Amino acid sequence: MHLHETIFCATASTSNGPGTVAIHDIQTGTPLASFKQTNAGAHCTAFVESGDSQGGFVLAAQPDKSLLNVYNFQKDQISLKMVLPEKLSCIAVDHRGEFAAGGTSNGRIYMWEVSSGVLFNSWDAHYREVTVLRFTQDGAALISGSQDSGVSVWSVSRLLDDDLQNELVLPYCTLADHTLSVTDIVCGLGTFPTCRVLTASIDHSVKLWDLSSKSLLTVFQFPKAIACLAWDPTERMFFAASSDGSIYQMNLFRQSKDAMKGRTMEAIGGAGVHEIIRIDDESPIPSNKRLITVGQDVICLSISFTGSLLLVGTSLGLIHIYDIASHQLLRTISTHKGFSITYIATMLKPPDLIGHISLSMNFADARDTIPVKPVLPFQRMRDVKTRDVHEVSLLLPSKNAVYDDETEFYPLSSLLRDQEFLIKPLTSRNAEGDQDAASLSSRVTTLEAEIVHLREQLGKAKGLNDTMWDTVVQRVIGQTKAKSTSGDVTSSAESDRPRKRGRTNT
Repeated sequence: MHLHETIFCATASTSNGPGTVAIHDIQTGTPLASFKQTNAGAHCTAFVESGDSQGGFVLAAQPDKSLLNVYNFQKDQISLKMVLPEKLSCIAVDHRGEFAAGGTSNGRIYMWEVSSGVLFNSWDAHYREVTVLRFTQDGAALISGSQDSGVSVWSVSRLLDDDLQNELVLPYCTLADHTLSVTDIVCGLGTFPTCRVLTASIDHSVKLWDLSSKSLLTVFQFPKAIACLAWDPTERMFFAASSDGSIYQMNLFRQSKDAMKGRTMEAIGGAGVHEIIRIDDESPIPSNKRLITVGQDVICLSISFTGSLLLVGTSLGLIHIYDIASHQLLRTISTHKGFSITYIATMLKPPDLIGHISLSMNFADARDTIPVKPVLPFQRMRDVKTRDVHEVSLLLPSKNAVYDDETEFYPLSSLLRDQEFLIKPLTSRNAEGDQDAASLSSRVTTLEAEIVHLREQLGKAKGLNDTMWDTVVQRVIGQTKAKSTSGDVTSSAESDRPRKRGRTNT
């Protein structure tokens, strides 16, 4: 299987020494790699996957110092240690790994170019600490949440515009409806601004926003403060977790009864309708809410690529894997017990992952075969001259390269086969594997018995058909012979009868 999904997680500790950044197999929980000497807190870890013939990297902001650790998947040690202008409270990288943003405790945000390290912009975005940063899926906008209860959307193109460097940075829009600190932000699919955003706060609410109209669609009011969110890839549902271990599942579609159309499915908060949905633990569980009780403090959530698994990171260092359809606990990874899981996500296993590089090439040549995407030290101060003359190295993909894009050598048939394997319930895979041989043998025996029975029936039918054919043909032939014989006798009698002579006139 070329595309193999893995778990990417970061841990931190205040008493047991530094934490780690680790990669686990999502099916078995087996550790695949570990990167040490980091102690990043919540929202302080970001990564870029390997792709486009380049290896990915990991960024981890340290909470006690103004340092940023950089790792790549080809080495289990720190690749680069940067000194930043301030200690970062959160960090984010766009999906292509071109720009990185960091927020500070005094409400300031920095924007760097990763491949050159140039500081393109820094501005006072909030009055209090920036708690979370998120890029949209296309990297065209940066969304920030703060302890001042504000959520601001910033256009990346305006932040990078040289003509606007000396002007006051203004947000594209401000989503000011929370009353307390914002704890998490999740961006939906689509290009900016045609996408939706979920925001969570300790004011017990999760709000659904539409960026194209800059409007609030729906408010979900929970009985407890929400610490983290996870949104289904198809945007059908989302999970909201409180710090005490309660995880609420909220469906974004519901069944409505129309007098003309009957029962139909409608989107919650669609058509610009603003509504409030309240969830109360004391009332019966409604149809659009299901509860998962972990029993431990939940710090981070994530959903697998297929939308079938929910990953939960706890303060005790445990990673729980739940089946979303049944809410059954499938597996618990306890490798990091004693630490705190501060970040969790899923990613495809990097082809250049340390210890997992192809046997056809030596590890010493792996860096030349799969070069790492360049990451240069970030600038601490803005320099106009450096920004004007800076150069960015760019690697063009080659069709003859050993490592090329996955789509070039991953046929559609294999992709469909792997997808069928991934979407199967995990509880049934082992049972299917054990029953394959027995079920195949039983099926072959049944088919052979059916063939023998069909052959017997075919022989009987053929014999009956032959009997009917012989009987009918013989009867028809006999009747034909009798008719032909009687016809011959009559014609001979008529020929023997004398003919009358006609009269002649003399």
